[in-house]
Amino acid sequence: MTSKILFLSILSFLLLGCEKNEQQPIQFAENVVVAHRGAWKTDGLPKNSIAALKRAIELGCTGSEFDVRMTKDTVLIVTHDPEYGGLNIEETNYAELAKTKLPNGEVLPTLKEFIQAGMADNTTTGLVCELKPSDNADRNKIMALKAVQLVEELKAEAYLHSYISFGYDILKEIHELNPTVKTQYLTGDKSPLELKTDGITGLDYHYNSYLSNNELIPSAREHNLSLNAWTVNDASTIDWLIANDFDFITTDEPELAFERVKKHPSSTGYELVWGDEFNYIGKPDSTKWAFEKGLVRNQEAQYYTDELTNARVADGMLIMTAVKEQVKNESFESTEHKRWQNNREFAEYTAPSLTTKGKAAWTYGRIEVRAKLPEGRGLWPAFWMLGEDFPEVAWPTCGEIDIMEHVGHRPDSIFSTIHTEAYNHMKGTHKGKKIFIDQPYDSFHVFAVEWTPKNMQFFLDDAMYNEIENENKTTAEWPFDDNFFLKLNIAVGGMLGGREGIDDEIFPAEMLVDYVRVYQKTDK
Repeated sequence: MTSKILFLSILSFLLLGCEKNEQQPIQFAENVVVAHRGAWKTDGLPKNSIAALKRAIELGCTGSEFDVRMTKDTVLIVTHDPEYGGLNIEETNYAELAKTKLPNGEVLPTLKEFIQAGMADNTTTGLVCELKPSDNADRNKIMALKAVQLVEELKAEAYLHSYISFGYDILKEIHELNPTVKTQYLTGDKSPLELKTDGITGLDYHYNSYLSNNELIPSAREHNLSLNAWTVNDASTIDWLIANDFDFITTDEPELAFERVKKHPSSTGYELVWGDEFNYIGKPDSTKWAFEKGLVRNQEAQYYTDELTNARVADGMLIMTAVKEQVKNESFESTEHKRWQNNREFAEYTAPSLTTKGKAAWTYGRIEVRAKLPEGRGLWPAFWMLGEDFPEVAWPTCGEIDIMEHVGHRPDSIFSTIHTEAYNHMKGTHKGKKIFIDQPYDSFHVFAVEWTPKNMQFFLDDAMYNEIENENKTTAEWPFDDNFFLKLNIAVGGMLGGREGIDDEIFPAEMLVDYVRVYQKTDK
């Protein structure tokens, strides 16, 4: 009896051991994050190391990218630069190259070893194999053939997320060898139609390619090509790619990418419906923005213009500038005129005020701007909204949503406020709050409102600091169930900005705007 029990125990142990050693099937994680050369940065791991690959798998990235080159003796190795350990890879045999270890002590991995490591204990992360092109077309062909044959030999097809390359001939060769595999082109000089025609299944272009060519994304979608972008390491661009429903984002900061996915408006059902990334040069896009001109409101000292000196787009930013310069007031009639806009012969400052009035307006949504504020006593930058019926019913009946206001004499604060017929600053009943802001002049911040039929929530970066509820009374309290348009301006002086005077030493004063975005829910 004892022997029988012992036999059954050993058999059970062996069967369990077999189950544990059996390779689990892989299903790529349902996220957009591709770790660039593995997840190396946070833990200080070598790029393209097996350790960095394993870390990407631990994080659950949908993909981990790595670079492949071919040695003189046609061994495929995982490394980025054309030289390794001071030796030219194409002119050196693998045995000689392998004498130099990676900084963490790993031996320079062959592609075979790397794929095997990527197959072990991995159920989520696809292998994104970048084949680095040679100047020698024959070597490119050999490298493509050897890579495809190796994947087949290792039965690793299910683990291969895609082949990518700057070498178009390499991708075409891979497609000829195995038309079922996924391929993505990196260089950015081919249209989606060209890629589709040649059997390439996706774009993996530098993110600036998409920002500078508005046709790329819709064309890629039209031709059923996947969209990837490299190498994206800042929250702003990651957010834009998520908003534009990219399939993949290749990044050195996978942890940041996961954080942005979690916090992105799309995670709560919002979709990007309008925006300006300011990825062009010259005047602000006239299909999106109009200019206010002249002396407009609040007893302000500046004269609004549409001049490039006050508003221009360059280096991926809207540059808004308040300038000390005397300009003639075109609305001047006499110094005795009752309206202040008509009794000033000159203005001593110029500044910009952009608006979407007549261009675009929205009811409900998340509206946000990423900006670095201008510094100086007397300045009054703002990002705000007015009801589209303003010309008919006037302020405050139309309603006003101040998403962000800042005044130079309160450099540690920003404000968010609503004004309505019942609640406005003329009556002292306006509803608003302020919040401390750190480094408003040295850092970019995101200012946003999430506006629904029930309430408005105001945000500084990712922190909600002000909530205003719909009291469900009348439009005198809540006129916010109709279209509102945007305004973005720098005022000088005025009833709020000028309370402690204007420091003329601060000019010219710039506000930098990275982007403006409007999201809405389809079931708004």
